[in-house]
Amino acid sequence: MSLLQCLTVATALILFLQTLSLVSSTVLSRADRITRLPGQPQVGFQQYSGYVTVDEKKQRALFYYLAEAETKPISKPLVLWLNGGPGCSSVGVGAFSENGPFRPKGSVLVKNQHSWNQEANMLYLETPVGVGFSYATESSSYEGVNDKITAKDNLVFLQKWFLKFPQYLNRSLFITGESYAGHYVPQLAQLMIQYNKQHNLFNLKGIAIGNPVMEFSTDFNSRAEYFWSHGLISDPTYKMFTSYCNYSRYVSEYYRGTVSSMCTKVMSQVSIETSRFVDKYDVTLDVCIPSVLSQSKRVNPQPQEMGETVDVCVEDETVNYLNRRDVQKALHARLVGTRKWSVCSNVLDYEVLDVEVPTINIVGTLVKAGVPVLVYSGDQDSVIPLTGSRTLVKRLAEELGLRTTVPYRVWFAGQQVGGWTQVYGNILAFATVRGAAHEVPFSQPARALVLFKAFLGGLPLPDEF
Repeated sequence: MSLLQCLTVATALILFLQTLSLVSSTVLSRADRITRLPGQPQVGFQQYSGYVTVDEKKQRALFYYLAEAETKPISKPLVLWLNGGPGCSSVGVGAFSENGPFRPKGSVLVKNQHSWNQEANMLYLETPVGVGFSYATESSSYEGVNDKITAKDNLVFLQKWFLKFPQYLNRSLFITGESYAGHYVPQLAQLMIQYNKQHNLFNLKGIAIGNPVMEFSTDFNSRAEYFWSHGLISDPTYKMFTSYCNYSRYVSEYYRGTVSSMCTKVMSQVSIETSRFVDKYDVTLDVCIPSVLSQSKRVNPQPQEMGETVDVCVEDETVNYLNRRDVQKALHARLVGTRKWSVCSNVLDYEVLDVEVPTINIVGTLVKAGVPVLVYSGDQDSVIPLTGSRTLVKRLAEELGLRTTVPYRVWFAGQQVGGWTQVYGNILAFATVRGAAHEVPFSQPARALVLFKAFLGGLPLPDEF
């Protein structure tokens, strides 16, 4: 056989193996296809959900839900969404309560008119193991989980998920999330960039994080000024809250089980004045808040003796829906080691002190690597206030030598002001969402969708209506 014939045979073999791999992947993804969710309205897009095993030896598996774009999914980007906690569900919170295609209402699902899958293929990941439907067969896998383990698992998940869905391999990929995802998202993006140096697998085009924890003391200590400026605490209490025991000191002591008498006194007074009848995640809201908003409770610890809990509605639509057997069957989901699906994990033992490790420096490395970054803030959130996030973004821009390319100004959603924004070097952006709570897409869905669309397109937020 001649050299030319050998090359021809080799090429044919390679094409055959590639085709075989594609067929195998199609079979894998087809097994995860959702025929129809119980009670859902008729839609024209495909849905998938199931498991990706990130550790074969210990049988650690992460659960995902994919809602493909409503129109022309093949030409739309892939967006990974991560909720925070740490330990709260991206499916229950993100997909079914914030920016997914449906929201539970009684025994049925209603269409979310501002779903983000209008603009992208939305992939929701329940991470780390022990969260939502994600599981491990050994309970020891839920102990000592930290940011490093979570980031690595998320990377492995994506690597293996692309084997199921190879049609997304070269697609533009964005990572988004909120709250403690201010740790998850930058850490995962950093690993992806490092992995790409040798394998060039991920076509990462940007990250967006909402009301994120990025720098412990700045984020947490901005709460005192927020309380005071919104009339939630008095002048003397503001002075105590900034002089004798700031919030980062209190949280640090709380996590270590060593709350001082001074901090106890200060926090008791703050709690009395702010009132347990005001929701800290949306200080203007005067209606019942679904328990899905409890993802923030882990970055907002409150001793029980202070009487502070997250306001929870009597009926929680999402929890009821995802605990239905027919729903779990349709989702290809199963409960392992627990009898009930919950918004935030009851079995996960996460290293809470990781919250003190800054991620704003990782955000800086992403910007230097050419990855666009959007930090956005619901302006009614006092848990991770906009003032802290704005300070961190501005400081980072100065450290990187980025000049202002879009001066601080309003942006519009429809005929109303959607919020305010500032952009540095056309790569690092900050935006507020007017009237939004800690969970922006839940509280201001229309404005959140305008923000999301501009982010995906690399466009400035609208400066006119």
